[in-house]
Amino acid sequence: MMMDKTTLVLGGARSGKSAYAESLLEGAPSLYLATGQALDGEMAERIDRHRRRRGPGWSTLEEPVDLSDALERVLRPDRPVLVDCLTMWISNLMQAGRDVERSLDHLCEVLANPAGPVVLVSNEIGLGLVPEGSLSRRFRDHQGTVNQRVAAICPRVVFVAAGLPLVLKDQ
Repeated sequence: MMMDKTTLVLGGARSGKSAYAESLLEGAPSLYLATGQALDGEMAERIDRHRRRRGPGWSTLEEPVDLSDALERVLRPDRPVLVDCLTMWISNLMQAGRDVERSLDHLCEVLANPAGPVVLVSNEIGLGLVPEGSLSRRFRDHQGTVNQRVAAICPRVVFVAAGLPLVLKDQ
């Protein structure tokens, strides 16, 4: 278990980033702060699959939009928090018409001096083609900004590909 540093875990879709992030907290009673919403059957199944994989040692808090406020409420030194994932959070903010930059500023304030250990999961989506539509391009741009700003704050950043972690930063 690694819990002395705030950690950002990046990776592509189905890369193993969530499982890797969970493995960092094995053996500790942890809180899973979920940003995903079961808006359809497929997403409900994904959420259920994640819950089964984590097992009973985890408690879960679902917060699709007000992530920073939730983190401020739940972070404490004796319980690590896993945020999964920042990508869904950005999508939720955009769908709700929220100010992404302002929300990101608040998250960075919380992460600059967290009240307890936190691991954050986020997709790296900037390695592919330029999206065709303007909404998709705005989403990609927001996601890239989120990843850069959170990575700058976190002492530890890990990129996961094919289930294999590659440490990008470890201060």
